[in-house]
Amino acid sequence: MRVLQQVAKLSASYEFSISHSKSLKRGTLTDIYTANRILTGYAKCSDINAAYKLFEEISHKDIVSWNSLISGFINHGELNTAWFLLRSMRKDGISIDEYTFGSILKGVAYNESLDYGQQVHTLIIKMGFEGSIYSGSALLDMYAKCERVDDSRKVFECMPERNIISWNALISGYAQFGDRQTTFRLLDHMDKESMRLDDGTFSPILTLLDDPKYYRLVLQIRAKIIKNGLESNTTCCNATITAYSECGSIEDAKKVFNDSVGVRDLVTWNSMLAAYIVHNKGELAIRLFIEMQELGFKPDIYTYTSIISSIFEEMHQNQGKSFHGFVIKRGFESSIPVANSLISMYVKSNGKFMEEAITIFETMEVKDRVSWNSIIKGFSQNGFSESALNYFRQMQLKNLVIDQFTFSAVLRSCSDLATLQLGQQIHLLVTKTGLEFNEYVGSSLIFMYSKCGIIADAKKSFGSTSKESSITWNSIIFAYAQHGLGKLALEYFKKMRERQVKLDYITFVAVLTACSHSGLVEEGKEILKSMESVYGIPLRMEHYACGIDLFGRALLLDEAKALMESMPFDPDPMVWKTLLGACRMCGDIELASQVARCLIELEPDEHCTYVILSKMYGHLKKWDDKASLKRMMKERGVRKVPGWSWIEVQNKVHAFNAEDHSHPRCEELYQMLGDLTEEVICSIP
Repeated sequence: MRVLQQVAKLSASYEFSISHSKSLKRGTLTDIYTANRILTGYAKCSDINAAYKLFEEISHKDIVSWNSLISGFINHGELNTAWFLLRSMRKDGISIDEYTFGSILKGVAYNESLDYGQQVHTLIIKMGFEGSIYSGSALLDMYAKCERVDDSRKVFECMPERNIISWNALISGYAQFGDRQTTFRLLDHMDKESMRLDDGTFSPILTLLDDPKYYRLVLQIRAKIIKNGLESNTTCCNATITAYSECGSIEDAKKVFNDSVGVRDLVTWNSMLAAYIVHNKGELAIRLFIEMQELGFKPDIYTYTSIISSIFEEMHQNQGKSFHGFVIKRGFESSIPVANSLISMYVKSNGKFMEEAITIFETMEVKDRVSWNSIIKGFSQNGFSESALNYFRQMQLKNLVIDQFTFSAVLRSCSDLATLQLGQQIHLLVTKTGLEFNEYVGSSLIFMYSKCGIIADAKKSFGSTSKESSITWNSIIFAYAQHGLGKLALEYFKKMRERQVKLDYITFVAVLTACSHSGLVEEGKEILKSMESVYGIPLRMEHYACGIDLFGRALLLDEAKALMESMPFDPDPMVWKTLLGACRMCGDIELASQVARCLIELEPDEHCTYVILSKMYGHLKKWDDKASLKRMMKERGVRKVPGWSWIEVQNKVHAFNAEDHSHPRCEELYQMLGDLTEEVICSIP
């Protein structure tokens, strides 16, 4: 679509250049009307150099000549040049009119240059244009875009006459400010004054409806759109699709999309694509991506960033690689947002494609904060905690702004390595940057102190963090769960309900974990029963796994097995592993063998299943079965992954695994280990 528009502009510019040549040949360029017509044509086609050259050649410039050139520079994104022309106009004694002000204020609004805007406002008053509906509308739009909505309202109230542009500019300002109450009050006033509503009225209003509790309001706005004959308006369709999606109704979003055949633009397709992605409809998103191209719509940067960063589950790995190929083919690989999305896509692969993510990151000529956050988060999530900390240090050396997402990822790495000293230093950095009240950072601090065994500091971090959403509450419940303080975890769950904090599925994973680790079987059973009926949250795979673990730890293997059999969907490997763990605790080798067979079929290369079953065979002295299992591992090339240990000495993390010789002081370490072993042996009577 953009390519076609560019071709159309070039074609039109070529036509005006022919017209220009003919006028020069005939000597008609001295006619100001002819010269202005060609000048305006050049400016509208974005051929700003030709427009400026012609402007310089016009000997008797009038207000139209100046306004056309100023408008051209504004549309070309050159506010400073347009501002220089405005000053030249005044210097040459050219009378400025409302259209001059309108163009300049459009550029000021786009660049959010409040200082310029206030100077123009003074000039408007000085020249007596404050009563002009055109200048007034441009002025209030400028203040709204510069986030000075109160000033915008003052201009609006001083206007002797208002039109749809004035009303829409004010509504857009309040919508941008997030003031729903005033926005809807203005809409009611427009209705009472029988104003004609258009897409500029409805689009900003729909952006405010971004939660399921506003679903009925979206229905009402949709009814008004239809009443005003705008149901086929592209802008209204796009905004409605997004609003329905944000309010939880993918079905209504799809209906609006289906009804928009014939008026769809690229934004329509991107809006529906984003809706599918938000609602975890990956397969449908991929189908839509293919369909839009079949119908002649070429994906843009937004299309690629949306689909790439959101779809890379196990089943979509081939598509992910294909998307990367599309990006290279279309020449978007140098785009920072697209490269960031590719990094985000690859780091979601459970560590399998971290090399690809690192390669993209390292080959980026320009890296922004999102690039650094994506790679650091990738290292942190995939267990490469040391690399996450190294990249964080590099980020600091480059004096980049560190935000809540950086801190969250780095604190998670400190948690995984249990590096308390480093975690405390990062906590100091958090405090210096004023982010200790951020819920994501607060949640990570709670988790870090909990993993490092300092539950008192985890509680302090919870106390100093925002408690409006479930994020920090979930973290403190998890913290108490990990420390076996189930009763305290349930107390916080109770406080959470009393404060009417919105519960989510993670809340119940945390609470069920607390019950499981503290042997609170009856409480856990009650929570499992009431999740959907009382709290309206359907059980997910994680909740069933927690329930099975709860029964397994309580040696109630039959109940664990019954819970898994009651699942309305097929269990994933996580659930099977939890049941295998329950079998190990209960010593049921028969059921363990059946579960292990299912797991080996699902994940033939996962060493944990073989190790657990092998240990059970050894414990029960089933040596033949153990030998058979080890033979199977050897045939399939499955090796036990050695565990790692970390120790923090003088702010440096040292990592070791079994029979490791990679440490630079390896010989000294093994010498010391040998000496200690001898001392232990000698001390045995």
